Amino acid sequence: MSTKVEKSILVNVPVSIVYNQWTQFEEFPHFMGGVKSVTQLDNQRLNWVVEIGGIRRQWDATILEQVPDKKVSWAATEGATNAGSVSFDDVGGGQTQVHLVLEYEAEGLVEKIGDKLNVVENQAEGDLNRFKAFIEDEGYATGAWRGSVGTGVGTGEPGVESAAASRGDSGKAGVSGKVAAGIGLAAAAAAVGVAASKKKDDDDTTVVEEDVTLTPVTDVAPEVYTTDDAVLSRSTEDVLLPVEDVDPVSAGTQKGTAADPLTDPLADPLLNKNRPTGGAL
Repeated sequence: MSTKVEKSILVNVPVSIVYNQWTQFEEFPHFMGGVKSVTQLDNQRLNWVVEIGGIRRQWDATILEQVPDKKVSWAATEGATNAGSVSFDDVGGGQTQVHLVLEYEAEGLVEKIGDKLNVVENQAEGDLNRFKAFIEDEGYATGAWRGSVGTGVGTGEPGVESAAASRGDSGKAGVSGKVAAGIGLAAAAAAVGVAASKKKDDDDTTVVEEDVTLTPVTDVAPEVYTTDDAVLSRSTEDVLLPVEDVDPVSAGTQKGTAADPLTDPLADPLLNKNRPTGGAL
């Protein structure tokens, strides 16, 4: 199943300047947050590396149609399945309407979850806003390619059917550790919630149990129990501390003992501006 994204933005720069800047694809990483690199292979082929929401995707794309000051359309030939177009409309007064249409196929659990959260759509909107700020601040294009590709073909707004050659490809995907961990925690929490909601006794009557608050055992913080009525085994008592014996400042330590220091495991050339060739997204 594919997802289609459409976004437009009004740029306060004449259409020829906006279009010329858009043809400088190797400079996309300067203002498109999700784009890691774009390599111009020739006038019609590009290699893309993009990372959005911790999902890394790579693909080769071919230009289906390119008309100066009007339109650029593309489709993937290898890697992540996607296709689309960018059109440029001179609305007068030195302003240009830029319209992006993108259709893609999500791969894998993490990417499909991101798809439902509109991660790609939000990234596309942010990238267009950054492009607008970039070209309006410069006031001129850093390069240009005025050649045409597929003139008269009339591809319209190509969808994933135009990228059939890439369908089923792995897209050379990579998932960041943070995203994988986040998805794992979310899945675990969901599983606990489902299990708790389905807990019943043999006669199908919901069992309600008395709450006992416990702090999970870690390397530096033993569990804490908060009810005097809890009946604990000797082995359990050995790893639990009464809540009144816990230093509220140094959680996980007994009164009068200093906490061990903790470490934070999460403590964390400009491109050629006169490129003679151009390509497509």
